[in-house]
Order: sequence, then structure tokens, then C-alpha cells
Amino acid sequence: MRYDVLVTAEALEAELAGPRSPLLLDVRWALGQTDGHARYVSGHLPGAVYVDLETELADPPTARDGRHPLPSDLQSSARRWGVRADRPVVAYDAVGGMSAARAWWLLRWAGLGDVRLLDGGLGAWTGPLEAGEVTPTPSDVVLSGGALATIDADAAAGWDGSLLDARAAERFRGEVEPVDPQAGHIPGALSSPTAWLLEADGTFLSDEALRRRFAELSRPVAVYCGSGVTAAHEVAALASIGIDAALYPGSWSQWSNDPTRPVATGA
Repeated sequence: MRYDVLVTAEALEAELAGPRSPLLLDVRWALGQTDGHARYVSGHLPGAVYVDLETELADPPTARDGRHPLPSDLQSSARRWGVRADRPVVAYDAVGGMSAARAWWLLRWAGLGDVRLLDGGLGAWTGPLEAGEVTPTPSDVVLSGGALATIDADAAAGWDGSLLDARAAERFRGEVEPVDPQAGHIPGALSSPTAWLLEADGTFLSDEALRRRFAELSRPVAVYCGSGVTAAHEVAALASIGIDAALYPGSWSQWSNDPTRPVATGA
């Protein structure tokens, strides 16, 4: 299961030299940073296509739908990237997969089966890098939606299982809130920072360690974060050990903009 979700740098290098070379997507993004494309141009995995999270992996932000609503035209973007139904896709970033997982989740949600994350991201890659822009041959791939489960705010409010909050623990507790209008968490949610699922080098914890992290979960499982980006990383971690989890795309940015929704604080 792990290697249906993740690929090591060594395995990826071998695949790139083989007959069924994956399409590489560079999704360098982090909250508050706007230089992802510049860093891509300065050096990326050979043949990798740049993916803009803000404009291609999300629709424009609204208070009603959150900071990163699901994109309404993912298919056009995927065609520009050169995605094909018969070609594997590997997404990577420079933050342990926490932004690349958005591309992983969306393409899986849209019906593609062979999509993985580079375990450890750019930091794990020891092969050559290339500079400049890559312009792929556009494809005619047809995407749908719904292959992975999602929930909305009403479902999150009455979730009968484990609702995991993938944000940093201090945001969950309501001690700080750097971007959204209220601090705290959805009542009944459990704090499960997705950063805790990574080793110091940015690779995912071992299967055994992940199973220990999630040993006390009750099913079904759903995950949210600030805006549905890093929650996808936690969904990927769960999938790597065989646990299916639904994603709440609107996440805290949607919930905290609705004055009718209750807010909890504390551990």
C-alpha cells in the first residue's frame, strides 16, 4: 500500500530511465510564499512541469467556500501538464509533500489511479536538476470527480467517527491564527498535525510508526486543515497504511467564516 502512494527517490530515478517514465509535477508552494515558480525555474527534476497551486489546484478564495476551493476546471490544467490516463504521475515539492499532496489528491479524486508522491520531495533527490521552463505536449485526458470521498461543513459538524485536524497544534488549540477569522477548531475534532507524520528529513514515517499514530482512530475517518491543502497530505499518509479518509475541502477557512458554526478551543 505504501508504494501505491509514495515512491522513493531511488525508485523514481530508475523509473525515469525505464520504458514507462512518469510525468513529474513540481508543486512548490507554502503558506505565505509566492516564489514557487522562480525556484522551479532555477532548478527542478528533469522534465518536471510546474503546477501553480493557487491558480491550477484551487478556484479563487471566497468566504463561503474557503481559501482553496476545489478547482472547477482541473481537466484543462491536467491537459496542459500533459497528464494521460496511461502514464504514471509523480508530484513533489520542497516541504515533505505537504503541497504536492494537493495534486496527488485531486488527480486521484478525478479518477487517475497511478499517482504518487516523491517521498522526501526535492530534498531526497540526488540525481541531476535542470533549469528553465518545461513546456509539455498537451493531452486530451478526460477527468471526472468523486473517486475519493469528501465531506462538507454539515457532515463535519455531525461526523460519527474520527475528524482529524491536520493543522499545527497551536492553531488547533486556538492560541494563534495567522490567516483565518477565528482561532480554534471544529468541536469534536482531534488534533493530528500532518507535520508529525514526517521524519526530520521530510520522508514519511515508517508504516509501523504511522499505524501507531493512528491506532486509536474510530471509523469512518475525515480530515481537514486550514484550507484543504495539508489535509490531503494526511489523507495520503492514511492511505499509505490502508486507511481510507474523506477530505473536508472547505476546512477551517470555510468553517471559521460562518458565524453560525461553533468554535472550540483548547487541547
